[in-house]
Amino acid sequence: MKILEPIKVGKTTFKNRIMFPPLTTGYEERDGSIGEQSFQFYNRLAEGGVGYIVIGDVAPVATFSPTPKLFKEEQIAPFKRLADACHANDCKLGIQLFHPEYNVDALNALFAQGKMDEARAQLRHDMQFFINEVTEEQLSTILDRMEACAKLAERAGIDCIEIHGDRLVGSLCSTILNHRTDAYGGSFENRTRFALALVERLKKAVPDMVIDYKLPIVTPLKDGGLRGKGGLELEEAKKFAILLEKYGVDTIHVAQANHTGNMADTIPPMGTQPYGFTVYCANEIKQSVGIPVSCVGRIVTPHAAESIVASGKADIIGLGRSLLADPDFVRKCENNTPSCVRTCIMCNKGCTDNIQNRAFLSCVLNAENGYEGKRTIKTAVSKKNIAIIGAGIAGLEAARVAALKGHSVTIYEKSLQAGGQLLIASVPPRKEEMMRILNYYEAVLDTLPVTFRFGTTLTPEDYEKYDDIIVATGAINNIPPIKGSELPLVVSAWDVLAKKAVVFGKAIVIGGGLVGVETAEYLAHLGCEVTIVEMLDQIAKEESGTILPTLTKELDDYHVIRHVNTRLEEIHNDSVTVTTALPDQEPNTFTIPADFVVLAIGAKKQLPDMGSCSVPLHYVGDCAGERPSNIEHAIKSAYDTANEL
Repeated sequence: MKILEPIKVGKTTFKNRIMFPPLTTGYEERDGSIGEQSFQFYNRLAEGGVGYIVIGDVAPVATFSPTPKLFKEEQIAPFKRLADACHANDCKLGIQLFHPEYNVDALNALFAQGKMDEARAQLRHDMQFFINEVTEEQLSTILDRMEACAKLAERAGIDCIEIHGDRLVGSLCSTILNHRTDAYGGSFENRTRFALALVERLKKAVPDMVIDYKLPIVTPLKDGGLRGKGGLELEEAKKFAILLEKYGVDTIHVAQANHTGNMADTIPPMGTQPYGFTVYCANEIKQSVGIPVSCVGRIVTPHAAESIVASGKADIIGLGRSLLADPDFVRKCENNTPSCVRTCIMCNKGCTDNIQNRAFLSCVLNAENGYEGKRTIKTAVSKKNIAIIGAGIAGLEAARVAALKGHSVTIYEKSLQAGGQLLIASVPPRKEEMMRILNYYEAVLDTLPVTFRFGTTLTPEDYEKYDDIIVATGAINNIPPIKGSELPLVVSAWDVLAKKAVVFGKAIVIGGGLVGVETAEYLAHLGCEVTIVEMLDQIAKEESGTILPTLTKELDDYHVIRHVNTRLEEIHNDSVTVTTALPDQEPNTFTIPADFVVLAIGAKKQLPDMGSCSVPLHYVGDCAGERPSNIEHAIKSAYDTANEL
């Protein structure tokens, strides 16, 4: 495969064309140092075969930003430990230089004086303020600090410096954000002055290191607007790329411009952006320069990555979320088993959502992500025969882990196919990408000692054949006692998504949780007039913050009516009666016409009768715990349970 071939970059050579691009991880210690969690994460990527890793958002100054930091002697050692570990796997390590969106020195002084409120008031996370307020003297100081950081990185054995062209540097380049009237504003020459000065300083300070430049592109929207603010539009970006090469940059990393106010623009969730949505930009930049060009942007499979490199559109492929899902992406390509790569589904639940909530990255599909060095599959002391009841995601993950430990596994599934709730969860708009999970398990379990028994139920006569039994029977739709729920117009959301129920006309969806809202969107796509009734004060509370704007727009475009703080009272043959109780207002009871009523009020765990079983039982996924949960719980509970057998 072309992506496995080495490539010369500056004075060094990357062993392959796969890059882990700079991501905010949340793994660094509170002081910004590279602690054990960071070390184990990046080391695992290197062990998995990645050729080039970039640590994201490394600050060259003491800052309140929750990012890695490298600005003093004491910080060299942990960076060196990581660099040495990467080099042991023939992996090159880079750091991404960035500056936060505020006056660091002024804030540090205020905090030192105990003026916490005043300091927090100035802690603005929007680059448009800082780039127009920062003085030329301060910019000179920032250049000094970035140069000093690069020198510390060189002493730590780090191979590459990536200039973060989407924060201070890229915002100064921007025609949208930069409103300065001095030597750093106005013309293209002035706007790119700081970036080129930084390149010059780095080339002189660390001439043997690779200089990488993250080049963010402001891209056009269908409505004529622009996506992104920091960075440059494509024509200026091509002109700038030529200058970057002239000034000595060794490689250019092309990405979507940030600072849009919507994380979905730069880390797009499933179905919100085309696959490989920045590849055309990378191709344009590559045609303008002679140095290697890397790109990112919903490049999910080994085949897609290979196609981009083989066709000459880019030289290096950046895989962020995809390597969180499977750090062995490269190894599986090397072993000619690319179909066994656990491909990211772009749900953003464990990665982007966690970072926005000030937690650390933790992929919902990969139980080990974020827990590298702690969660590892341990070879079994003695081989066992294990039965698993249910071929949903929890059952499939339990089978994978148990088989990798050395056990012999038999899965009993009463239906005729694997997938469980995934088969209905993947039906709503944009959610079909979830089926990649099932593709992964079908491929990987085919290589392991796992036997499927479809259309079969584990009977008491079978119990004694096994040393342990894992119950992964999932959940079923919950139909609470509601007056009128037995009427013919009433169906369940699960049956709608399973294509067992056909709904048309005026559809009232009872329940505005994620299942209800996605069912409502699905029905709207089919042409129904949809109304959602939800008791809480908002719908889809559990949805990702990067997906919610798209979901909300879809509901608006299809004129889906939403009644929140509203309780269902009764279902009639052609309508429902509901009561809205808003704060500080009298309750309002009214009737909504309905052709169908779709119940999406929740789920309850489904448990088989195992009363006569003397074999040790273990419960995973939705049938474990007090109530059904989500795919992350399904996979992690299955992983941990199977790993202990």
